[in-house]
Amino acid sequence: MSLHIVRLGSPRAAGEGLRIGTVRRPPRGVPKAEFAARDYYDVWFPNLAPSAETMKLGQQAQTPAQWNAFLRAFRAEMARPDAAHDLDLLAALSQRTSFALGCYCEDEARCHRSVLRALLAERGAAIEPAGA
Repeated sequence: MSLHIVRLGSPRAAGEGLRIGTVRRPPRGVPKAEFAARDYYDVWFPNLAPSAETMKLGQQAQTPAQWNAFLRAFRAEMARPDAAHDLDLLAALSQRTSFALGCYCEDEARCHRSVLRALLAERGAAIEPAGA
């Protein structure tokens, strides 16, 4: 049982389980009925996506200082009680079942899912190593 952190739209790993999209918007140009079949996600969970304002910080970040500003803003959003409860739930679920969280970004190191990985690890989640 474990949590996989994935790029949405990438082929599913064996044993990955339910794929959860932690994105602000569904994939463009893909009919809703095809989200799972095209390996985007089975369930949309925008609760763990950056707000539109914070997402812009990340997308526009060109320097380490700008990227750090995004990281601080997103961590602050995830520290709010509702997001913290969601993270606690997912960390606990990872001990009992396999599932995946993901985003569209190509590079996890420059994506909010890297922050989700860290926050879930801090809560004791059973997380598959990157690239596993």
